[in-house]
Amino acid sequence: MDTTLMLVAVGEALVGISGNTFIALVNFMGWIKSKKIASMDSILTSLAMSRICLQCIILLDCFIMMRYPDTYNTGKEMRVIDFFWTLTNHLSVWFATCLSIFYFFKIANFFHPLFLWIKWRIDKLILRALPLCCVLSLCFSLPVTENLNDDFRRCVKTKWRINSTLRCNVNKAGHASVKVNLNLVMLFPFSVSLLSFLLLILSLWRHTRQMQLNATGYKDPSTTAHIRAMKAVISFLVLFIAYCLAFLIATSSYFMPESELAVIWGELIALIYPSSHSFILILGNSKLRQASVRVLCKVKAVLKRRNC
Repeated sequence: MDTTLMLVAVGEALVGISGNTFIALVNFMGWIKSKKIASMDSILTSLAMSRICLQCIILLDCFIMMRYPDTYNTGKEMRVIDFFWTLTNHLSVWFATCLSIFYFFKIANFFHPLFLWIKWRIDKLILRALPLCCVLSLCFSLPVTENLNDDFRRCVKTKWRINSTLRCNVNKAGHASVKVNLNLVMLFPFSVSLLSFLLLILSLWRHTRQMQLNATGYKDPSTTAHIRAMKAVISFLVLFIAYCLAFLIATSSYFMPESELAVIWGELIALIYPSSHSFILILGNSKLRQASVRVLCKVKAVLKRRNC
């Protein structure tokens, strides 16, 4: 059972790391060639790198729990992994939120003075927001990691069994409050992304209504851009909800009979979010999509040569 779960985790992680590495490499190579990088590419590269780290941390945690559970006995290793997991998790969510905001201001059409002011300056604002996301993630990660009780960590990630009974002397109320605070922190970027999605729908509705009045049809570039942006944002929201549920399972596993198995299953589900969303972003971005087509063509050509 452990071997099967480990193979599934490795497979999910490799797929996700491959997709995110592809995004980072394409944008990095474009940066080297043109000696400048667009705001969109900066967000995608930052998001891809944070997710690569997140997937590596989840995979490492899963591997240690399955193969070397006694490693977590001291609590020091758990603190390190929990810190980097929390940090990369926050970075991934905040960068994805920046992407949603960028889509909204670049594509939506509103005439409010504040909206227009931000729209004209969104490229500079986003580049300043990315370092701010790093600072916020670091500020949120340190207190959460320090406040988690080491006894709780060991109860979840190691097997303390005396007479087949799991002994866990943990303050449940204290742990629950930390977990609730952590989820509430994640609620803000999720709400911002949700608001961006709803406003994009409103903008698309107003745009299509204007097209109807002008009798110019629906297949114009603005409509296409709206739909692509909405697909990217809604996919993030759906996958992020699934990720939060998996994270909730993992962090609440102390209250479950098979805590270790619950953590592993939670991590397996959590790996789906950064893995699948990267390919959705590749398909939704013309530059990345064209690069992926070129790579696939080269791979097919190489395979044909070997078969000949």
